[in-house]
Amino acid sequence: MNFIPYRGFKEKGISYSRPHIWRLIKAKKFPPPVKGLGAEDVWPEPEIDQIVAERIAERDLVAA
Repeated sequence: MNFIPYRGFKEKGISYSRPHIWRLIKAKKFPPPVKGLGAEDVWPEPEIDQIVAERIAERDLVAA
């Protein structure tokens, strides 16, 4: 399994600030990071891909 640090979000199309990410995590609208795998927090890549896919699906529902 691949993991993505916050700085890798931009490559996935996520340009949220760190504070906004933490607000989303608190609101249970974004997955929490995995801690203890290195010097910085990381997220499982499939979870980030799922977030992006959900946003695309939401967009498509509105456009339909």
